[in-house]
Amino acid sequence: MKIKWMLALLLTFGLVIAMNPAGLSAQAAKEQKAGCITPQMVKLKTDMQRVLINHTIWTRSYIVSALSDLKDQQDVLDRLLRNQQDIGDLIKPYYGEAAGNKLADLFREHIVIAGKIVAAAKANKQDEVKKLEADWHKNADDIATFLSSANPNWQFKALQDMLYTHLQYITDIVLSYIKGDWKADIATTDKNETHMIHLADMLTEGIIKQFPNKF
Repeated sequence: MKIKWMLALLLTFGLVIAMNPAGLSAQAAKEQKAGCITPQMVKLKTDMQRVLINHTIWTRSYIVSALSDLKDQQDVLDRLLRNQQDIGDLIKPYYGEAAGNKLADLFREHIVIAGKIVAAAKANKQDEVKKLEADWHKNADDIATFLSSANPNWQFKALQDMLYTHLQYITDIVLSYIKGDWKADIATTDKNETHMIHLADMLTEGIIKQFPNKF
């Protein structure tokens, strides 16, 4: 009796597949795609990490050059500013040319303010540093507002927290370098790089969720 029941069940299942193979294969494909990592996902993830790691590398390089009056200061600044355009260019395939350039402008402002903070800190102008830090945090708010308005998966508060932490790391690097505390400078640089990789992954995940058909 049990064998007959199992045979009947198998026959019924086979009949369902025969009657609706397209529907079943479509569902299977959907489930397979939902659980797989595509080459497009990998490329976006690595590209996003690369530009934000470069952001930390060239920011610290500029801090060192500016505080030490090195001859490469302008060349390093030019490279750092180019990195901000690289960040903006990375979102253009999803949000358009204007949005990418707007993000690049916001990140360039972030760098310009940082440069002024480095100069003021070097000259020990603490009142000017405080004013510039307020401008710096306002710029971070503008970046978080811009991004969160473009993608519902990018929450303003989460982005703000990430950017504020980045600003604190940069501040700590500047102060450590001025004091000659090289170990603290290096340790904070490592923390900042790891932090920016997390930010890169947050941005990547948001884009993939918003534009699944592109991946």
